[in-house]
Amino acid sequence: MNLRILILPFFVFFSIAVLGQDETENLQLTKKDSIVTSSWIAGLGFNAVDDAGTEFTNFFNVSDNWNIVPYPSRISIGKYFKNGLGIEFIGAYNQYQEGKFVDGFIISEAIDYYSGDLRFSYDLNKILGETGFFDPYVGLGAGYTEANNQGRGTYNATLGFRTWFNDRVGLDFNSTGKWTMNPDNSTNHLQHAAGVVYRFAIEKGLSKKGEEKLARIKEIEEKQKKMQDSINIVRQAEEEQRLLAERLKREEEERLAAAASEKQAIEDARRTSIDEAINALGYVYFDLNSSYLPAKGKGLLDELALILLKNPSVILEISSHTDSRGTSKYNQWLSERRVMRTANYLIAMGIDENRLKIKGLGENELTNECVDRVPCPEEKHRENRRSQFKVLEY
Repeated sequence: MNLRILILPFFVFFSIAVLGQDETENLQLTKKDSIVTSSWIAGLGFNAVDDAGTEFTNFFNVSDNWNIVPYPSRISIGKYFKNGLGIEFIGAYNQYQEGKFVDGFIISEAIDYYSGDLRFSYDLNKILGETGFFDPYVGLGAGYTEANNQGRGTYNATLGFRTWFNDRVGLDFNSTGKWTMNPDNSTNHLQHAAGVVYRFAIEKGLSKKGEEKLARIKEIEEKQKKMQDSINIVRQAEEEQRLLAERLKREEEERLAAAASEKQAIEDARRTSIDEAINALGYVYFDLNSSYLPAKGKGLLDELALILLKNPSVILEISSHTDSRGTSKYNQWLSERRVMRTANYLIAMGIDENRLKIKGLGENELTNECVDRVPCPEEKHRENRRSQFKVLEY
């Protein structure tokens, strides 16, 4: 056999491994390479109002000028878009406190404060660069404020930032200057806010670093493809190498077929084992006219939960039944109560509710001859008061 034919494919394969393998492993895209690009954001928190009339010269005079109530007093909801723009609706309640400076004077009684604002904001990360956890922003908007027994429209400007613990939950801090539209009857003031924010209806995209990774991965894949094309040309040009490849392919197909057969056998054995384990548990039996789980039934469900936890891909059907005594309507209601208690117990044990399909069947599927008007001993009736289990998906 021509030695060159053997060495050349090996050399090309070796080049692929050396040039591409290490780098592609290091360039795998991860969650850290994705960022939230648009979402809805809801917020709940506190607000502090400085309406002393000297807010821009005594900004940090908290004791004399700031008014805060000791409970959550601000809600917000907004939509934020991929281009960095956002629109947000904000409502707040506060109370000017007796003894505080308001409009340059010390007030002698508490006065309620209400505000509703519409704000357009811009994510400064579009300029500074995305971090994924820190989002500074600026905002402009308008609103209406009822303060110091005076209603006034306001022009608003905001500076703030959000810091995120994960993709959904974070904190929001901001300060807003509010300039009155009616300076003859009211004054400008500041409103500061801090609270928890929650993102939903999230859309995600790659960060700048992630885009660079993806471009590099595609570049490497293209190089590997070209090298693979060279291998194919060599194989096509040499008949002996082609025959060798065909033989190796047949052997590989046989190996894969054997592996698939073995895998199927293992899967069949696994399914049989799951069925046998669940069937061996039997049924959960209930007392007459009761949907509460007896101690023995809870023990059975504990064992069933262990089986489901060990086999996280299993989807289980739970059906609950009654005996024939009582009306059909009552028995249907009672069976639905039983199946809910059975399922809720498994959910409390850590089983995802999406893995449980429940049915309440009333007296429709009796296990024995104890139908209406047929006298039966209590033990026979008890056989029908049950929750039973069936695997739907393995």
